[in-house]
Amino acid sequence: MLILKKLLTTLILPPTSLLLLALLGLWMMRAKSRRWRDGGFLLAILSVVSLLLLNTPLVSDALVAPLEPYPPITVAQLQQVQALVILGGGTYSAAPEYGGDTVGRVTLERIRYGAHLARQTRLPLLVTGGAPHGGRSEAELMAEALETEFGVKVRWVEGASRDTAENAALSAPLLRADGVKRIALLSHGLHLPRAIPLFEKEGLEVVPAPTGFSTQSPSLLANLLPGGLGRSSAALHEYLGMLFNALFAH
Repeated sequence: MLILKKLLTTLILPPTSLLLLALLGLWMMRAKSRRWRDGGFLLAILSVVSLLLLNTPLVSDALVAPLEPYPPITVAQLQQVQALVILGGGTYSAAPEYGGDTVGRVTLERIRYGAHLARQTRLPLLVTGGAPHGGRSEAELMAEALETEFGVKVRWVEGASRDTAENAALSAPLLRADGVKRIALLSHGLHLPRAIPLFEKEGLEVVPAPTGFSTQSPSLLANLLPGGLGRSSAALHEYLGMLFNALFAH
């Protein structure tokens, strides 16, 4: 099921979906019918133009903006929570400079902020993230980096989950066993609107602790140059995930 979901997501999201539509348009242009040829030409052009637009920071920032409703967590909010929960965001597998698996770029941004908050508050940390593609779990790598590189202890390590829903379902029992009911949930700002309801569904009170906000360059030219496709795809992934949860969550 997980592999099928990942495959469908890859096919639906850009750039794969738009490249496939462009190829379909080129194939339609070989038809004998003029209507099919014109339709294929239009489909190919629209696909390429859409891909170019999604690759501009101006468009990617517009897609991300509605997904970042939460401001940075405040000192007052931190005083009301019992623990910090950091969600994994990917692994840098077989990193040659580290001699094996380590945390990926997105995960590194999250644990850096988590270490900052932990030092500020002395709150206990939970890290969550499994190894859906094999190797060491994200949570294990996160705990290792936090303790050896940032000097911050981790109390709970949840390393069996394969997605955000399982992050919530498998983390909640660990927290409840120690009497933790109110948490600060730390992830990228665009991920929290999808993640928070999943943790609340498990009976936890959640205070958002976003990081990695989308910020615009003061240069208009920089906002129009290519380089935004990754963020556009990430934003569309979150919209798709929220739609899936709305349709199939029980």
